[in-house]
Amino acid sequence: MAAARVERRLAAILAADVAGYSRLMGVDEVGTASTLREHRAVTDVIVANHGGRIVKTTGDGVLLEFPSVVDAVECAVAVQTLMAERNESVPEDRRMLFRIGINLGDILIDGNDILGDGVNIAARLEGIAEPGGICVSSSAYEQVRGKVAVEFADLGEQRLKNIDRPVRAYAARSGEHFRMIAPGALPSHFKAQTPLQLPHKPSIAVLPFQNMSGDPEQEYFADGVVEDIITALSRFKSLFVISRNSSFTYRGKAVDIKQVGRELGVRYVLEGSVRKARGRVRITGQLIEAASGSHICAEKIDGQLEDMFDLQDQVTRSVVGAIVPSLMRAETAIANRKAPSTWSCYDRYLRGNALFSQFSPATLENAKEEYRQALLLDPDFPPAVAALSSCYVVQRFLYGQDLGEGDLAKALELSARAAELAPNDGMVLSVSALTTTFLSDDLEKASILVERAISLNPNISLAWAVLGWINIWLGEPERACEAFESATRLNPLDRVMLVGQILPGTSLACFLLGRQDQWMMCVNRLLALDPGNLNGLLDGLDIARQQGRKGDAEKLRQRIEALYPGLRSSQVRELFRRIRKPEHRALLDQWLDRLALPE
Repeated sequence: MAAARVERRLAAILAADVAGYSRLMGVDEVGTASTLREHRAVTDVIVANHGGRIVKTTGDGVLLEFPSVVDAVECAVAVQTLMAERNESVPEDRRMLFRIGINLGDILIDGNDILGDGVNIAARLEGIAEPGGICVSSSAYEQVRGKVAVEFADLGEQRLKNIDRPVRAYAARSGEHFRMIAPGALPSHFKAQTPLQLPHKPSIAVLPFQNMSGDPEQEYFADGVVEDIITALSRFKSLFVISRNSSFTYRGKAVDIKQVGRELGVRYVLEGSVRKARGRVRITGQLIEAASGSHICAEKIDGQLEDMFDLQDQVTRSVVGAIVPSLMRAETAIANRKAPSTWSCYDRYLRGNALFSQFSPATLENAKEEYRQALLLDPDFPPAVAALSSCYVVQRFLYGQDLGEGDLAKALELSARAAELAPNDGMVLSVSALTTTFLSDDLEKASILVERAISLNPNISLAWAVLGWINIWLGEPERACEAFESATRLNPLDRVMLVGQILPGTSLACFLLGRQDQWMMCVNRLLALDPGNLNGLLDGLDIARQQGRKGDAEKLRQRIEALYPGLRSSQVRELFRRIRKPEHRALLDQWLDRLALPE
């Protein structure tokens, strides 16, 4: 059997620690740990705003990954500038000085961790950096020379511990020099005075939930809920999520949401509370737009305290399932208020999503055009690539329109490209799996895509819905119902998901299982949400005829003819041709016979 392929990539790695940290801890253990947390609360924001990812922290050390060396060096300069200013009023023997090493190298990917010589060299360069200084490898230096406002001194070739070859190193001067060469990097009292620039994607901070019960035990539960929500939100690659350490600096403080937004550089803030009474607990959460203070949505969950872990999971699923769609709708509204001349790739993508969700053939064509315009601005923006591929699924399955060979090939090409561009983005993989599930016969590939999406982010409703459809095609309607139920729990109010995926899938699964009452309930709800839904109209027609409601049946038949002129039985049969189980195909043939559509 061939060995599994090891995932590698080229990255800028930054390693940092605190010079003399053991000595500082020996002098004042509690005070030193507290001071480091305060510094990191600010430097974590700097890292995020330079596109960095915190790989891991180890005591006083931190390992970061950046997409470019320029970002890594500019981040290091901003951090050292800030630290020089924060240390000005601190006695010299109590100052906390960071040492930073930066390398550009090949890394091995191990889950969320990174390994290899590229990482080891950055760590060894950190060890030879001066306190308050930055040391970079020659590979990093060649990428930043002339591109950053920093002067580097050539240290020559260095023999680094456990590195089998000499590494040429360059050092930047620290302290006063950083303020001289980068006076605008970050001013003193950074948090109070300078609003951070908003990232180019939806940004959110989750504040510590208030413990309203007075029971200290609930403090731990509340913290666990917040940490789980932060972790779950962080799995959405489309979101910028402030780390726990930064959010928790607001614990126990009366906060001004607008100030939090400015200090953390986020557009949205989630706050909440935990209240315990007589063996039950109530958790509330509200999503707020920081700049205006307006409420986007609120969520309330009640549960038993018998199993705290189950309750914690339930709260996380419910809160994340509610706020992510609400947050994206708010982002779309903001994009629509901008002048067309200022629209970015991301704005175009959001506008496409808004048109997509209106569910009509005309708005679908407009959505396609917005996605195409987004890709003209950035051809490699994975969400837009995936979204454009899914338009062809809607065209075929919601509107019953035939796809030419060219359109079919284009949809599958876009789907494959999206998965290739974003192999670690659960949402992009979910959309790619959707297109593969409905427009190809390769259900094995679709299964691999959706299972990876769920492993990366189990809180994506679409991934569970696609898994439900795959199970229908494979002849497992019971499992399909379970998957659709999971999708509903995560996203119970999103009309796009309910109309486009969950209700049509659940109704078909119930029909195949012979659960007549549940089938009819799903169809009624589907038509209530979307009176022109093709699946709902066809099922509604069949139900009306079986129940002898001739007048209702005739109205439904006329509506189908008006909305879907020329619809043929062969077209509908083609929609369900991926069903593999013979007895299920027979049930659908009987259903089509009862509909009596023209061939």
